[in-house]
Amino acid sequence: MKKLILFVCAGLLAFGATAQVKTPAASPSQKVEQKVGLSDVTLEYARPSKKGRTIFGGLVPYGKLWRTGANKNTTITFSDDVIIGGKDVKAGTYAIFTKPTAKSWQVIFYSDANNWGTPEKWDDSKVAATATAQVFDLPMSVETFTISFDDIKNDSANLGMIWDQTYVSVPIKFHTDKAVTASIESVMNGPSDRDYYQAAVYYLEADKDIDKAKMWIDKAIEMREKPAFWYHRQQSLIYAKAGDKKGAIKAAKKSLALAKEAGNADYVALNTKSLKVWEGHKNMSKK
Repeated sequence: MKKLILFVCAGLLAFGATAQVKTPAASPSQKVEQKVGLSDVTLEYARPSKKGRTIFGGLVPYGKLWRTGANKNTTITFSDDVIIGGKDVKAGTYAIFTKPTAKSWQVIFYSDANNWGTPEKWDDSKVAATATAQVFDLPMSVETFTISFDDIKNDSANLGMIWDQTYVSVPIKFHTDKAVTASIESVMNGPSDRDYYQAAVYYLEADKDIDKAKMWIDKAIEMREKPAFWYHRQQSLIYAKAGDKKGAIKAAKKSLALAKEAGNADYVALNTKSLKVWEGHKNMSKK
C-alpha cells in the first residue's frame, strides 16, 4: 500500500512539473505575406491593444525610439531590392523602428533584425533607410495596432501603420518595370544557350527524340560565348547515341582539350574512356 501511495505521488509530481497553463498572448503575433509586382514582401510583428490607455504621447512616448509593436521587434523582408525614402535598400530582412511625434513619424529600416525590442546600442551604420511619415488623425479609434500594405500597384505599395486615432504610411518603390522588361527581352530574344543545353541533356537522358537533342546541343554550343567542356561532353554523348561516330569523337576530343585546359580531371577521364571505346570499336556506347 505504501509503495502504491508513493507511486501515485510521484506521478502527480511529474504531472505538475510538466503541466503548463496556456493563456492567450497579450499582443498576438501576425505574419503578412504580400506580393508587389514580382517581389515578395513578408512582415512579422506583434499587435498590442489599446485597452483604455493613452497610446501616442502616453504608452508610446513622443520623440523616443519605439519597436513599432510589441515583444520582439517588427521585421520586414524583401525578396528584391527596393527604394525607401529615396534610398536603395537591398533585398533582405530589416527591423522597423519608429520615432513618433504628434505631427509625423520617423520610420527607420535597420539591418540588424535580431533584437528583442530596440537595440541596446544604436549603430547608425546599420540604418538602411529612413522615411518621414505624416500623421493622419482618424475620426474613430482602432483598438489593436495594425500594419498593412496599402495602395498596392505594380511598382509600389504603402506600408501603413494604424493605432488608436493615428495613421501613417511609408511609400516603398519596387523595381518591377526593370524586372519585367528584362524578362520580356529575354523571352523575345528566344531561348538562351543554357535553355538549349538543358533541353538537349534531358532528351538524351529521357530517351526522347535524339535528333532534336542533337539540334539543340549544336545550337547551345553555337550560342555560347566561351566554349565549355561540359557542353561538348554532352554533345559527344548525344552524337554517339544518334549513331554519328565521327561527330562523337570530334566532340569528345574538344571536350578533352578544354577539360585539360581547365584542370578538370573528372572530365579528362570521362572523355578518355569514351574515345577509347569509340575509336577502338564499331559498336557505339553512351559511356
